[in-house]
Amino acid sequence: MFKGHPKGLYVAFFSNMGERFGFYTMMAILVLFLQAKFGLSVEEAGSYYSWFYFGIYGLALLGGILADATNKYKLVILAGIVVMFGGYAMIAIPGMSLELTLIGLFVIAFGNGLFKGNLQAVVGQMYDNEKYSKVRDSAYMIFYMGINVGAFFAPFVATSVRNWFLKTQGFVHDGSLPEMCHALMRGELTNIAEFQAVADRVSGQPVPDLMAFAQNYIDAFAKGYNYAFGIAAGAMVLSLLVYVIFNKHLPAKERSLKKAVEEGMVDTSVRKPIAILSALGLGAAVTAIFFYLTENIDLSFPFGLFAAFAVYIASISTKEERPRIISLLLVFVVVIFFWMSFHQNGLTLTIFARDYTVKEVDPFTNIFFNLDAILAFIGTLAGLFLFFSRKVLFERIFSLAMFVGLGYYTFHLYSGYSPSNLIAPEVFQSFNPLFIVALTFPVMAIFEYLRNRNLEPSTPKKIGIGMVIASLGFVIILIASLDLVSPKDLQFIDEAGKINYNTVPDSSRVLPYWLISSYLILTIAELFLSPMGLSFVSKVAPPRFQGLMQGGWLLATAVGNKLLVVGSIGWGKMELWQLWGVFIICCLISAAFIFSIIKRLEKASNS
Repeated sequence: MFKGHPKGLYVAFFSNMGERFGFYTMMAILVLFLQAKFGLSVEEAGSYYSWFYFGIYGLALLGGILADATNKYKLVILAGIVVMFGGYAMIAIPGMSLELTLIGLFVIAFGNGLFKGNLQAVVGQMYDNEKYSKVRDSAYMIFYMGINVGAFFAPFVATSVRNWFLKTQGFVHDGSLPEMCHALMRGELTNIAEFQAVADRVSGQPVPDLMAFAQNYIDAFAKGYNYAFGIAAGAMVLSLLVYVIFNKHLPAKERSLKKAVEEGMVDTSVRKPIAILSALGLGAAVTAIFFYLTENIDLSFPFGLFAAFAVYIASISTKEERPRIISLLLVFVVVIFFWMSFHQNGLTLTIFARDYTVKEVDPFTNIFFNLDAILAFIGTLAGLFLFFSRKVLFERIFSLAMFVGLGYYTFHLYSGYSPSNLIAPEVFQSFNPLFIVALTFPVMAIFEYLRNRNLEPSTPKKIGIGMVIASLGFVIILIASLDLVSPKDLQFIDEAGKINYNTVPDSSRVLPYWLISSYLILTIAELFLSPMGLSFVSKVAPPRFQGLMQGGWLLATAVGNKLLVVGSIGWGKMELWQLWGVFIICCLISAAFIFSIIKRLEKASNS
């Protein structure tokens, strides 16, 4: 896998894998934690979630500016790991107020801003060497796979820790129960008999005091998530150790400020303060206009910030640099709408998994919701593939043994499952990284096959194709949602003006394969867009703006992540199929835009 690549890719791969394990442990459960612990609505939790996700990527712009100004990329990356650890440790403490929890999330976002974009920039610096330049796209796909190896295990770990703590308190897991508990305590729950039945089931005995049970279950549920956040903090320690011990293999692009000025890497002209003032003015104006039109700062501020960045970077660039800068900014616009749609996987698609997907599955389906079973199943398929692809006798014998042994173990686990098995909605978050890891090499092989025949699509074309594929992912979940009761129809105001809460009926719960299939298609889209976008930025960005433009890519991702709130706002106001239709339209419009400027983008990447 790493053949033909510099040793520094190992370091970036494993450092990023540890950090992403911690990050996705948290992202698998953050919205569910906010709702369970603080009784927030989907719209309220979505707002906090989108602001946090915005900060995770938006603050990378600050990290890029800092690294570009000092040229101490490796030191800034190290600081980011340490700061992130502090944030994870903070939110791992049980009993924290909402305000302190949000402060902890900000600390994580700030540390990630120092870490993420600059590590990507350092990867790009390794491939500025002509010896490795031809495998730049492959390098970013391998690097991207490292993200998802960690992300695959994260939801299973978070779920296991939460379920373990619930068990110590005498409870079993039911994802829909925390919302029912809060509704009961607010006096908004309509069907008390249903709540009593669920409470008896998760307690294993009749519950005499429902109000006391509701508080105890919420406390145990939330504390289990706190301990899962502690696992994320531990993952940051591992990432830190890998980075500290082996970072000598990464390029050290450091120079004194004086030398940087002499080489033109730092702009000391009067243009910079003028550009800053112009950017701030335009950003404020765009924010004000969007706020006037939407009356929603969640939708207005991101566009103002992106407009300010675009003016700033275009103003301080030279005439020779500007075509590249503008090409990158145009791609960033498309990136905004991709991530607005794709990262619904941690918000509305997670809520869909909790509220609209069946709670119990048959033994075969249960294989994919248990870590040991799914790993054995993957190993079985890998053994079968290796048996037919290898020609050396010993390797074929080994792969056959792998197929038979792991296949038997998978069947053994399958045989031990009951006819009906509970599943956790968080585990759906593992399918995207699983598909990333499984499909990275096949997609790379396809690109290599086309490259050898001079048929490989350009990087900008791959991005456009990815947007089309993403729209198909939402078509699948739209079809699954056609006959389901809408969230807006589950809550109503009675004659006394009191809000009443109803749970989703079993008739509106679909098989998990709908959501899994949607994740599969979205993953293919992600492989066409995200690593290709990172490669495009590292290839096109002027040398003195490498960190800043990687930060710009992440700023565009941040704006898209802030627009995740579109999903949580629409959740309680639209039919489900209409909500998914919004994202289909956004993806298709973005694809059309990319293909309309494809010649300009290809010219910039080849110059």
